[in-house]
Amino acid sequence: MKRLTSPRAAFTLLEIMLVVTIIALLMGAAIWGMAGNFEEAQKTRVKADLSTITTQLTLYQASNGFPPSTEQGLKALMVKPEGEPKPRSWRPYMKSIPNDPWDTPYFYVQPGRHNPDSFDLFSAGKDRKPDTPDDVGNWKEAEK
Repeated sequence: MKRLTSPRAAFTLLEIMLVVTIIALLMGAAIWGMAGNFEEAQKTRVKADLSTITTQLTLYQASNGFPPSTEQGLKALMVKPEGEPKPRSWRPYMKSIPNDPWDTPYFYVQPGRHNPDSFDLFSAGKDRKPDTPDDVGNWKEAEK
């Protein structure tokens, strides 16, 4: 009976292990090289969210003559505030307020500590604690 394949037609276990090792090394290098990009992407998302929310707060202020109070918070963009100051011309400005990339709500303070003539809007950052160096807020651009 004639053999259809030669004994050298298949890969040896050593060859397969070598290929798997090379692929693992390449993937490890790719992950290592992209490690800083993930944190930068999170900060970019925060800046985009802050920009969107700031635009809606500006529209709220233009319609009503004042921004929501700290007590009314960002919820005033979704639900008509009951407390003072009462909005004169309220409408829903956002369907929902997103959380930051670390799944923490954005902080809103009016008047702001960093922006006394306006408001502070910020993410507490990776440590999820406000007023720490990793905060990303609407004042950071002005301080640079």
